[in-house]
Amino acid sequence: MRYYSTQKQSSTVSLKEAVVKGLAPDRGLYMPETIGQLPTSFYKEISGMNLTTIAQTVARKFFGEDIPQDELDTIVADTLSFAIPLRKVEENIWVLELFHGPTFAFKDVGARFMARMLSHFVKKEQEEVKVLVATSGDTGSAVANGFLGVEGIHVFVLYPSGKVSDIQEAQFTTLGKNITALEVDGTFDDCQALVKNAFMDEELNSQLRLTSANSINVARFLPQSFYYFHAWAQLMRHNPAAKAVISVPSGNLGNLTAGLFAKRMGLPVERFIAANNRNDVFREYLLTGNYSPRSSVQTIANAMDVGAPSNFDRILDLYGHDHRTITGDITAYRYSDEEICNTIRVTQQQTGYLLDPHGACGYLALKEGLQPGESGIFLATAHPAKFKETVEECTGKPVTIPEDLAAFMQNKKESIELPNDFSLFKKALLRLS
Repeated sequence: MRYYSTQKQSSTVSLKEAVVKGLAPDRGLYMPETIGQLPTSFYKEISGMNLTTIAQTVARKFFGEDIPQDELDTIVADTLSFAIPLRKVEENIWVLELFHGPTFAFKDVGARFMARMLSHFVKKEQEEVKVLVATSGDTGSAVANGFLGVEGIHVFVLYPSGKVSDIQEAQFTTLGKNITALEVDGTFDDCQALVKNAFMDEELNSQLRLTSANSINVARFLPQSFYYFHAWAQLMRHNPAAKAVISVPSGNLGNLTAGLFAKRMGLPVERFIAANNRNDVFREYLLTGNYSPRSSVQTIANAMDVGAPSNFDRILDLYGHDHRTITGDITAYRYSDEEICNTIRVTQQQTGYLLDPHGACGYLALKEGLQPGESGIFLATAHPAKFKETVEECTGKPVTIPEDLAAFMQNKKESIELPNDFSLFKKALLRLS
């Protein structure tokens, strides 16, 4: 399989080059030249398959030409060593719980898969790979834990100072070993810009072998398509005639893009809903056809505080820049902190189900967008305990922290503070490498 840049200004590359480089030389994002279709028989049998079998089948369509099947199957099995259950919240509305991995967030799937794939490609090489990852919360913790102790790889996590939860911060600032946390005086968009500029800096790339573990990397976002197939399979067990609509809490749009790839592979989902907080540039694009990125604003759903979502370019490319076709598959809604908080409180009171702020946003959008005769699934992308203070303020009730999550808080924070300045970031990378 060859991969091309969304900017169409650089040559196609192999899977290994796409994974190791992360970003194309023309600043575009890599896309597979073809998206394999899964046979009708797969969808007829899928409800009887477990998550690992489903994911291995999907992975072969993406990566089977480049990695031997036994090795690829092992990578997938190692990635999915935890459950991803579908639970009923109310009539015709289900929640896919993506927070049962090591860091209690959906990004564990993509991060663990990428760590194993990148290790597969570089384990026989002498030069250490530097992984740069910008985070608004959960990406950093998932990547740090997914790559912890992986030989030949050093991870640098860039995060906005004071704009992630204490537990999120602890998950990538207390690990040590091959994980370095860089605390940037700025926003997530500033952190993401520093990472992108690093890939464009010739001097830096001549001295260091850099790649990214954000969803700009194909090995990070593509595996997130696995659980869309798994969600649909579970729904079919409950209602084989269901018309499925999936609501996705949307920030950098990697998770939504993975779902759109699943649909392009034949997954019979009616449409997707993009759930936005006040950072709703994608919603505005869907409504107007104009894309106007801007500085992000801080909200209680902090992992979605993105004002210039990278994967927007992939969505445009996937649909041939056809706004009408895009809006045929995706609708979007926006919610304030007050609406999100109220939903967390009311949902717990009425159903007993405790939402995190991002899942609450997805739930709100699904309730607003679901049409008669449809069955809806929203993604719960992180455990509510990762946002303990916020959730407790919304509900007025204490949140129990799982033991494995609480363990992160017991270790000493270690981070390097940096201003939002590329030259100083560059010097720090060279000094620490």
